[in-house]
Amino acid sequence: MDFEEFRTRGKEMVDYITDYLKFIDQRPVYPTVQPGYLRPLIPESAPLEPDSFEDLMKDIERVIMPGVTHWQSPHFHAYFPAATSFPGFLGDMLSGAIGCVGFSWAASPACTELETVMLDWLGKMLNLPEDFLAGSGRGGGGVIQGTASESTLVALLSARKKMVTQIQANCPDLEEVMIMSKLVAYTSEQSHSSVERAGLIAGVKMRKLPTDEKFSLRGETLRRALEEDKALNLIPFYLCATLGTTSSCAFDNIMELGPICTSQNIWMHIDAAYAGSAFICPEFRPLLNGVEFADSFNFNPHKWLLVNFDCSAMWVKKRSELVGAFKMDPLYLKHDHQDSGLITDYRHWQIPLGRRFRSLKMWFVFRLYGVKGLQEHIRKQVNLAHEFESLVRQDEQFEIVNDVILGLVCFRLKGSNDLNENLIKRVNEMRKIHIVPCQLQDNFVLRFAICARTVESEHVQYAWQNIKEIATDLQQEHQ
Repeated sequence: MDFEEFRTRGKEMVDYITDYLKFIDQRPVYPTVQPGYLRPLIPESAPLEPDSFEDLMKDIERVIMPGVTHWQSPHFHAYFPAATSFPGFLGDMLSGAIGCVGFSWAASPACTELETVMLDWLGKMLNLPEDFLAGSGRGGGGVIQGTASESTLVALLSARKKMVTQIQANCPDLEEVMIMSKLVAYTSEQSHSSVERAGLIAGVKMRKLPTDEKFSLRGETLRRALEEDKALNLIPFYLCATLGTTSSCAFDNIMELGPICTSQNIWMHIDAAYAGSAFICPEFRPLLNGVEFADSFNFNPHKWLLVNFDCSAMWVKKRSELVGAFKMDPLYLKHDHQDSGLITDYRHWQIPLGRRFRSLKMWFVFRLYGVKGLQEHIRKQVNLAHEFESLVRQDEQFEIVNDVILGLVCFRLKGSNDLNENLIKRVNEMRKIHIVPCQLQDNFVLRFAICARTVESEHVQYAWQNIKEIATDLQQEHQ
């Protein structure tokens, strides 16, 4: 494919993508294929001679689309949003064309410097304390990780290194393996499974703490756990608090947890993967009060801020503690400016060495939407969630399970868990909408999330009519 053919095929691909998104609501939101469906549809080996572009595009519809779950459909209400936007597409396209691997400043200065500035822009949108902003010169800064799971792990490994270093400074003869065996980290029983997984990867005990009636981790619960573990001669060192849990969008009480962590020399990481986008709206910013106590904080613009996956924004108060855990400087990665104090080598801030030019899509989205445009998007989707909540509350067959704060509604049919399991099974088998469940205490609960950028009131009404009709049939069957 030469330059001119690329120009032609690129325009054709933009047309295909435009039509796909414009008419996506006409496709079944959830595929009907069975595991292993794809292999018989394509040859056993790669072609020896090139195929035509026309044949390739035909196979997109024949092979790929039947197996796609259409996350950008306005009928997709599962998990959380996977935000996309046309400005984000364009930024990603240019990033792919530039094709740099920005592991260091020298590897592509613009890749590093734009990321540093974009994380400051975003931090200012959130009204983060200046300690987290690189431009403030206070020792903190932001970085784009691939996912919130990576951010949690990076924070945990940094906290582990910090604690081991502190202990060995006082007890030089104490081996790292002995210290590691006594370390204990904490999180809520409602936190994402990736937090527990980070503990497995890091080789430290991760203790999951119970929550209150609103599924929030409270300060007194943490305090008791610390006392119990210290009595066993364990070493508490890390807490992952969640703002907007996956199951119910619950919020841990960081105003209570933060001072405890500060006084006990415990690294507090805040995971706001979904909810963090909402904090750019002044009316939702109080949900972030207490972030000043955190050592690190992250959320995913790729969930709700119209920046395409992958883009997880992470900030730290002290970059030296992050770099201290990951820094390796072989000769082939050294460059003239690395010790100037003026730039960042992001390879020291993450698990992988290489990284894409991800800040370009942030730059495109922020400039072409503006803060007000992004705020309008968040507010619209929160209002749609409240519209769905209102429909549920008007039907005596159903109940709302937790407070509706942002774009997620947790609800269920009044009755047994089996009844609700049958309801969601039938809803998803119809393939008109797609939702997923969660477990809250002893209840099997249905989650309805406002996901796609294109969701309107008509789609909320359509989803509710489908759910209500199936629920009515189920109730009649069980009478």
